[in-house]
Amino acid sequence: MRNKFLGTGTPGYSPLRKIRTVMEGLSYAVRYDFSVAYKLVLSAIVLLLSIVLRDWMDSVFVIAATAFVLTAELFNSAIEALCDFIETEHNEKIKAIKDIAAAAVGVAIFTWFIVLGVECWEMWRAWY
Repeated sequence: MRNKFLGTGTPGYSPLRKIRTVMEGLSYAVRYDFSVAYKLVLSAIVLLLSIVLRDWMDSVFVIAATAFVLTAELFNSAIEALCDFIETEHNEKIKAIKDIAAAAVGVAIFTWFIVLGVECWEMWRAWY
């Protein structure tokens, strides 16, 4: 898609191209970033259990929390890759940028753990 502000890219909008780009980016992140992969797998397991054993609203919370943490991880990975591309040597400003991005992931992970923990606790209580 063409970026009007920067004057770059190719003209035209294609929803299928956008979807393919999203899937390629997610696939790349899952293959090369363990943080994304394990969160996706763990969330899928809890999500399947919540769909089968619980209410649909619980599943929505798991989906939302997983989307939140994966979005933060993807942004963090992109920011770190960009920083490493721009500056290969140690730089305190780059370190601060990476630390802030990592802090955003930390907040998302904390939220994700709470949601998954509550859901797992509720499923465990329902079984016993």
